Amino acid sequence: MQKFFTEYIEHERELTGGSDMATLRADRGAGPADQRAATESRRIWQAARVDLPILEYDPAADDLIRPGLLTRLAGDRLPRVGVVTFLGDISRGWIAEQGWQVGSVVDMVTGTFPVWTGSYHGATLALAELPVGAPAAVIVVEQMLAAGVDTIVAVGSCGALEPVDAGEFLLPVRALRDEGTSYHYLPPARWVETDAAVREACRSALEARGLKGTDCDTWTTDGFFRETAGLVARRREEGCTVVEMECAALAACAQFRGARYGQILYSADTLAGEEHDIRGWGHATRGTALLAALDAARLLVSTPGGHGDRVG
Repeated sequence: MQKFFTEYIEHERELTGGSDMATLRADRGAGPADQRAATESRRIWQAARVDLPILEYDPAADDLIRPGLLTRLAGDRLPRVGVVTFLGDISRGWIAEQGWQVGSVVDMVTGTFPVWTGSYHGATLALAELPVGAPAAVIVVEQMLAAGVDTIVAVGSCGALEPVDAGEFLLPVRALRDEGTSYHYLPPARWVETDAAVREACRSALEARGLKGTDCDTWTTDGFFRETAGLVARRREEGCTVVEMECAALAACAQFRGARYGQILYSADTLAGEEHDIRGWGHATRGTALLAALDAARLLVSTPGGHGDRVG
């Protein structure tokens, strides 16, 4: 931990000219921009000097919870490739029509989350509808990985930060880790990347349906009601096109467990204008998004998967 803080402070010292005096000099600069830069620099320095629990990453492969999970899952075996959705009744309705069977059940205090298995155009797949939010979503994916899944295709909506048409499909290349869960799976860093092979399968699946999947960077946040104008502007400056609540955490979990992860996002609401516009929350796109994710998963069945349940 101390090594991380030392390296962080040294990095900031390089950016600020070698000492706190650079901040003081900027305070006396010619205009408001200098003063804002100085204030931001002080905040970074203060954060680097605080013992923040979220940065206390433990790389140990073993934890105290998972052994019991593995014992309980002794009779469950899921297919290698799984689809996880944030599509609500669309996924559950499709599952009911197809007659897929429950292959595993994730029990939480607030309810149960089944993982279904079945055949899709000759490919045997797993599918789960996930709860919204990184911590709960990762709990379901952890059980899927423990039961044999080594490749995950996720699909769900996102909010636009830049002008993006409603219903447009986007493929996250990397996610900004502005949530808490990913820091328990990977060392502190600003970004986490998705798997290139899964991303290309998602692109091919969309193209086969006459649709385009555009690469993007996404902002993963826990604070739906804290997407402030200042933060939105900063995320745009960093290159984030969209915002959602799970991608960084799910990608980090997959990397830690030696699995592959990619995601199809479709644009729903937007923060690109002066006010938040829900634009129908993208409901009209959900059915197509589900089928595209299933198509991508089918393509991935014939490709080598992750190395499964190993820390990278």
